[in-house]
Amino acid sequence: VIGEIMESFIWYLVFINIITIIIYGIDKILAIKKKRKVTRISERWLFLLSLAGGCVGSIIGMKLFRHKTSKLKFWLWNIIMVVVWTYLVYSFIK
Repeated sequence: VIGEIMESFIWYLVFINIITIIIYGIDKILAIKKKRKVTRISERWLFLLSLAGGCVGSIIGMKLFRHKTSKLKFWLWNIIMVVVWTYLVYSFIK
């Protein structure tokens, strides 16, 4: 039973990080097309995705799409979330 829970947990983390990378890409595209008055993805949603476990995906998305890289609060938040999630995963495995 523990193995199945762990496998589900890993798949969840993979899924949320892939979704987070995609969302960063979408927001970057919307940022480029800002002349058209399109609604962007709010920073709150980007922070929530990181909080939900997509912190590695956030960092990858930031670097891959060169998006939000100049905003210190994104770097700090995502680094803190990586530390928190690393601790949670380590505690769960242990």
